[in-house]
Amino acid sequence: MQLHACGWVIQNKNQINLNAGIGVAVREYQTDIGPADYVLFVNKKAVGIIEAKREEEGVRLTTHEDQSEGYASAKLKHLDNEKLLFVYESTGEVTRFTNFQDPKPRSRPTFSFHRPETFAEWQRQDKSLRAALKTIPALPILGLRDCQITAINNLEESFKDNRPKALIQMATGSGKTFTAITFIYRLLKYAKAKRILFLVDTKNLGEQAEQEFMAYVPNDDNRKFTELYGVTRLKSGFIPADNQVYISTIQRMYSILKGSELDESAEELNPNEIWQPKEPLPVVYNEKVPPEFFDFIVIDECHRSIYNLWKQVLDYFDVFQVGLTATPDNRTFGYFNKNIVSDYGYEKAVIDGVLVPYNVFTIETKITKEGSKIAMGENVDKRERLTRRKFWEAVDEDIEYSGKQLDKDIVNPSTIRTIIRGIKENIPAMFPDRIDADGKFEIPKTLIFAKTDSHAEDIIDIVRDEFAEENKFCKKITYKSEDDPKTVLAQFRNDYYPRIAVTVDMIATGTDIRPLEVLVFMRDVKSRSYYEQMKGRGTRTCSVEDLKAKGTPSAKYSKDHFVIIDAIGVENSQKTDSRPLEKKPGMSLKDVLAAVAVGNTSEDILSTLANRLIRLDKQINENEKAGFADQANGFTINHVVRQLLNAYDPDTIDGIEHSIGRKLVGEAPLEIEAAIEKEKQQLIEQAVAVFNNPDLRNFIVDVRKKYDQIIDHVNQDTITNIGWVKDQKAAAENTIHDFKAWIEAHKDEITALQIFYGQPYQRRELTYKMIKDLYEKIKMEQPLLAPANVWQAYQVLEGTSLSARNELVALVSLIRHISNIDSTLTGYDKTVDKNFQAWVFKKQAGTTTKFNEEQMQWLRMIKDYVAGSFHVEKDDFELDPFNKNGGLGKMWQLFGEETDIIINELNEVLAA
Repeated sequence: MQLHACGWVIQNKNQINLNAGIGVAVREYQTDIGPADYVLFVNKKAVGIIEAKREEEGVRLTTHEDQSEGYASAKLKHLDNEKLLFVYESTGEVTRFTNFQDPKPRSRPTFSFHRPETFAEWQRQDKSLRAALKTIPALPILGLRDCQITAINNLEESFKDNRPKALIQMATGSGKTFTAITFIYRLLKYAKAKRILFLVDTKNLGEQAEQEFMAYVPNDDNRKFTELYGVTRLKSGFIPADNQVYISTIQRMYSILKGSELDESAEELNPNEIWQPKEPLPVVYNEKVPPEFFDFIVIDECHRSIYNLWKQVLDYFDVFQVGLTATPDNRTFGYFNKNIVSDYGYEKAVIDGVLVPYNVFTIETKITKEGSKIAMGENVDKRERLTRRKFWEAVDEDIEYSGKQLDKDIVNPSTIRTIIRGIKENIPAMFPDRIDADGKFEIPKTLIFAKTDSHAEDIIDIVRDEFAEENKFCKKITYKSEDDPKTVLAQFRNDYYPRIAVTVDMIATGTDIRPLEVLVFMRDVKSRSYYEQMKGRGTRTCSVEDLKAKGTPSAKYSKDHFVIIDAIGVENSQKTDSRPLEKKPGMSLKDVLAAVAVGNTSEDILSTLANRLIRLDKQINENEKAGFADQANGFTINHVVRQLLNAYDPDTIDGIEHSIGRKLVGEAPLEIEAAIEKEKQQLIEQAVAVFNNPDLRNFIVDVRKKYDQIIDHVNQDTITNIGWVKDQKAAAENTIHDFKAWIEAHKDEITALQIFYGQPYQRRELTYKMIKDLYEKIKMEQPLLAPANVWQAYQVLEGTSLSARNELVALVSLIRHISNIDSTLTGYDKTVDKNFQAWVFKKQAGTTTKFNEEQMQWLRMIKDYVAGSFHVEKDDFELDPFNKNGGLGKMWQLFGEETDIIINELNEVLAA
C-alpha cells in the first residue's frame, strides 16, 4: 500500500498506538462531522487528512476538496485540535494534495503521499515554501544583463503566483546558466529551498554546469557559490542528503528512481537520440528519494529530453519546474503551460549586442547535389568501417549513389577535398585583416560538423594536406577521439592550436567557445532546434583582447560576426520542430543496446537483443567471436543469448515461484510476492550484466559496421555554386524576374496561361495536357526557368522550406502566384485540400445533404486526382484509383443524378 511505502504505520481506530512510528495513519477516525477515512498523526499530533475515493472518482477529485477540508477543519474525537494543515484526496491511482500553510492553498497532483518526516520538518518552519516565495526581496541588478533581470523578475513573480511550471527562453550565449544559478542562489538564500535539482541530458552539459556553479560569485557576497552551498554532480546511484544543489542527467535520475545502475557512457548522448519503447517501464516510489526530496527542478535544454519515457522523472517529484532553452518548440510551450517568463530570442540578443550576427557562404558541388556512378568492373578501394583497413576490388555491378549516401556507404575523397579547397581559397577574403607577423594569412578558429567519426577522420586528413599543416593544426573532438576530448576542447577554446576542430555531436550544443568565428556544415540537420543550437556555437561575443589571447593574435577588432560555410545545403533543407522521440519499430542494434544501458530491460527489448546477437554470431569470424568473449567476462554469444531468453522464460519463472513458495510457506502473500519479484529481477540483472560494459556495447556496434565502405576515386567532383547567400538572393531575384517576364510575354498565346489570366470559372477547363505542354515549352525555350529552378529561387528568397509534389504541380503553383490568384506561393495540392474542405463544409451546412463515409472516400479520391492532374473527366474514371474501386458505375451508385453536378463543381471549386 502506498501509505506504508511512504513510511506511515496504518492502524484501525480501535487499535491506536501513536508510539508505533513517527507517522501513524488511523482509519475511520471519528470527527464531529463524521468519520474521516484517514487521519494522519506525526509525533503523536494530528496533522492531516486523507479522503479516499473509488478509482472512477479520479476524473473529479477536485469536487471532493470541500469534503476533505471539512474534515480537516472539524474537531477530532478526544482532541481539541486546530485545523489540520495537510489534506489529500486519493483514489490510490490519482492523488491530490493541499497544504493549508500556503498563503492561497491550492491542490496539486502528487505522485504519492509525503513522508511523515517531511510533515515534521514543515511544521518546524516559520512559513511554507510558497509563503516564503512571497517575501523574496528585490533583485540587485549589478552585473546582470537586462534580459537576465527580466527573466529572474518574471520567474519570481511566477513563483509568487504559485505557477508550477515556467519556461525561460534565452538565446544560446545570452547567459541562461548564469541566470539559472542567480535565481537558484536567491531561492536557497531567501525562500529557504531545501534542495534543487539541476537536470541536464548529457554528461558534458553536467560537467559544464558544475564548473559554472564553482565559478559563480553572487553580487551580494564575495564568496563563491560552492563556499555557501553544497553542490554535487551525481555519478552513481548514491544521493547524499546534505547538499543543496544536485546536478544530474535525466537518464541517471531515471535509473536512480528505478534502483538500477547506469554506466557513465549512457550519459554521453542525450536520451532523445536513444530508442524509447511505446510502453516505458514505470517509475515506482523510492523511499531513498521521495517525491518531496527536491523543491525545484531546473531543466536545461528542456526542448528535447523530457518527454515520453523521461517525463516520468519530472512527474515523480512534487516540485516547481523551470525550463531553460534557446529553441523551444510547440511541445515545449505546451509542457510548460505557455508560462513563458522570458522570451529572449537570437534576434533580440543581436540587437542588444549580447550575441553577434552571422553571414552564410555556400559551397555546392556536383556530386553532393546529383550523386554519381561507378561502372561495373572498375577497380576501387574498399574500406572496413571499424579498422579502416583498405583492400582493392573490382565492383561486380554498376553502383549509383546519391549525395545523401556520401560518407556512409560511399566515400568520395574528391568531394571532401573540393569543399576544403574551396574553404581555403575563399576564407582569406572573408577575414582580410588576419595577417600574422610573417605576412601569412591566419585562419580564424573554425569548427567543422562531420557526419560520423569516420567522416571526421577523412576530413582531418584532407584539411592537414590542403593547408599543408601539422597534426596540431586540425584535431577531432568527439567521444571517440584518441586524444582526451576535454583536453582538446580546452585547447581549442583557450590556445592557439588547434585552428580547426572537427566534431560530430560532442560540442554541437551547450559548449562555449568565444573565439570561434567559422562554422562549416558538412552534415545535414533535420531538427530545427538542434540546428539553431549548433549555430549557437558561433554566436558568442569576444573582445579583441580575448580574441588575440585565445584565438587569433592577428585580430584587430572585437568579434562582430561569424560565418557559416554551408557545404551540404543545411540552410535550405527541410526541418521539423524537433527530433522524433520514437523511432520505427525496426530498431538498430545500437538503439537496442542503448536502451539496455539506460535500464530498459523489458521482455521485448531482451528478446530483440537476443535475436540480433544470434544473427551477429552467424556473421562474424572466430577471431571476432573471441573478441566478444574477451569483453563479456569470458561468455560466448550463445551463453549470453541463453541468459537473455531465460530472463523471461515461463518455465524458469514458474520454477522461481514454486521455489520461493516452498521457502516462505506460511508467510504473508505480499512478502512472498515481493521475494518472487526480487528473484525475477535478479535473473534479469544477471542476463544484462555484461552489457553494463560500454566496451562490449561498442564492440558489438563496431563489429557490425566493419563491412565495408566503397572509396570512389573514379569520379572527380567540381564546385557548381559558391558564394555568399546574399549573392544567391540576387540570382534568385533574377530567376523569378525572368520567369515572370516569360509568362507575361506568352500569356495571350498559350492556352493554359489564357485560362489562368481569364475568368475564375474558366480554370475548371484546365487539363493535365495543357500544363504538360506548357512545361515542355518552358524546358525547351528557357531551360534555366524550369519550374524546379524557379521554385528553388523562391525558397532562397523567402527563406522557407516550400514543397511541391512534382514539377507540374510546382508550375501550376507558380503561375497562380504570379497571376495573383494566390497572394503567397502555395503548393497547388495544399490549395486543393483547402478548397475541398471549404466545399464539403458548405455543401453539408444547413442542408439535408450529408455525405456518408464511402461517399467521402470517393470525393477525396477525386480531390487527390485533381491535385495531381488539375482536372477530372468521366473518362478518367476508367483509370486508377477510380477503376479498382468500381469506376464510374460505382460513382453513379453512390451519387446518382448528382454525379455530373459534383464532377463539374469540383473541377471549378478546387481550381478556385
